[in-house]
Amino acid sequence: MLNPFLLMAVFYLIVALVAAADAALTSFTLLPWFVGLPWLRVHLITLGVFTEAVFGVLPAFVAARQGVASPQTRWDIWLALNAGLIVLLAGVPSVNPALIITGGTLVFIAVLLLIFQLRTLGIGHNQGHGSLKFYATGLIYLLVGILVGTGLWVGWNEPLRLGVPKEVHIHANSWGFASLVFAGLLIDLLPALTGAALATRRTLTFIFWAMTLGALGLVLGPWLGGNLYATVPGLVLHIGATVWLLVVTVKALRRHGLFATAGAWHIVVSYIWILLPVLVAPLILLGVSGIPGADIEATAPQALIYGWMLQFLYAVAPYFAVRWLLRDERARLGGNWLSLATVNLGSGLIWASIFLVGLRGPLHAAGYVLLGVSLAAAVWETGAIALAALRRAEGGMVQAV
Repeated sequence: MLNPFLLMAVFYLIVALVAAADAALTSFTLLPWFVGLPWLRVHLITLGVFTEAVFGVLPAFVAARQGVASPQTRWDIWLALNAGLIVLLAGVPSVNPALIITGGTLVFIAVLLLIFQLRTLGIGHNQGHGSLKFYATGLIYLLVGILVGTGLWVGWNEPLRLGVPKEVHIHANSWGFASLVFAGLLIDLLPALTGAALATRRTLTFIFWAMTLGALGLVLGPWLGGNLYATVPGLVLHIGATVWLLVVTVKALRRHGLFATAGAWHIVVSYIWILLPVLVAPLILLGVSGIPGADIEATAPQALIYGWMLQFLYAVAPYFAVRWLLRDERARLGGNWLSLATVNLGSGLIWASIFLVGLRGPLHAAGYVLLGVSLAAAVWETGAIALAALRRAEGGMVQAV
């Protein structure tokens, strides 16, 4: 049976391509600017492509690691997630509080149901190298991100006593949800690609706790109005965990000769984009002159999402599609040299626009053109796999009739 979550991930990848083209045309002033669309473009990747992929592969990954049969599709989870995303797609651009609350609530329910499903799969079975705890903790941070993100649009900041709500939302989703889930995916992916564990249990346990507590500090800091006693330790822990994860990943990929493919480079280079804003953060906190803190906080999330999250997905989404749409255990990392070059150049131009204020419009436009090219390459690769899977399923149905 086809994995409906992964089919939706391919769909949102295509929509993200259209949104990148819209961003380029907007920056060239060929289209008018629409309220809410910048955040919608980001969420097409975070809630659309990434979250759909997570919902599609985590139950199968956890089941495989626990040595149990892959579970059937939970259609209640699929319906709650996709209904919520559709409502949010309508609510965010129009800034409609009722639609945003409804969509956010449905996605929140879907995440809760997925956590319970993963917990059920993990009860009473061998925990392997512990990817399940990365997934579960990351999803808990996503719940925080959904709660705060929904409140951004409907005035929940005061009741929740949020000091800097936008940063809380971004940190929960990036340093909490995405970081921990990506780490869990690497723990499960590398053995499938290389036949060897990513690292020792002790190393992975350290990475888990450092990343979890680091994310907690990075969420509590802005929640408490920029509290440095929470933010700085969180920053140090998260940087340490991320660097260590990157080191063991590079060693594993190099040991098995995987750097001959663009997919391995996509994974490694993507982490430069998560480390860059983290390394710049101390300069913002210390108020160093010449560092445009407000502009960095407003623009860096876009470069972060495209350079880190989307680029990571370029490598793993085709792997997911081949393994769970085509049912081929010999799946390999995706991506190509064109997508590698254009996604990083595009993200680099968006980052450069922070400092080159006079060229911000043209840099944004060129950056989104390059990102659009990288998305087109990814859509071509992943879409071809999805189309092959649909044709295979269609052929099976015809033979059954």
